[in-house]
Amino acid sequence: MSCCRLETERLLLRPPEPRDVPAIVTWIGDWDVAKNLSRCPHPYIEQHAQEFLARAAEGRAKGTDFNFAITRRADAQYLGQIGLHLKDGKFELGYWLGKPFWGNGYASEAARRVAKFGFNELKAETIWAGWFHDNPASGHVLDKLGCKPDGEAPRPCLARGHDVLCNLVILSRADFFGRMAA
Repeated sequence: MSCCRLETERLLLRPPEPRDVPAIVTWIGDWDVAKNLSRCPHPYIEQHAQEFLARAAEGRAKGTDFNFAITRRADAQYLGQIGLHLKDGKFELGYWLGKPFWGNGYASEAARRVAKFGFNELKAETIWAGWFHDNPASGHVLDKLGCKPDGEAPRPCLARGHDVLCNLVILSRADFFGRMAA
């Protein structure tokens, strides 16, 4: 399976590495990033990043988690993370970018490539995701990908310390490839 490195026009998506720890701690340590993630504590410290790397490697080895560092091809700048995580027999798409990189289309570009990987390499029939009600930018990324609404539910947010209303979406293979062909 060609799951180690994925490329787009501007990005290289690769497994996270120990050299990414300082950037991970800096970018995800920003409250404006952490508050939009379900499983991210705040404050976020180096130990959390080290634990993430260990879980990512273990999940990849088991075939249940495929995490990718989002880096710019031009200068290898670490921008954030994206991944597919097997949950209840279906892959969940999750992603985040450091705040300085918001609004440049990086999340949409990375999400398209990872969804293609999920459908082609992992043979997923559907991919689901969720976005907190007060993070419409994430919802916009998922909408551009071709995701359809699939309800809403409270979801834990470690950084906030309570459940947050989460909009659930689902992406089918047909919707994804139909949108790419258009």
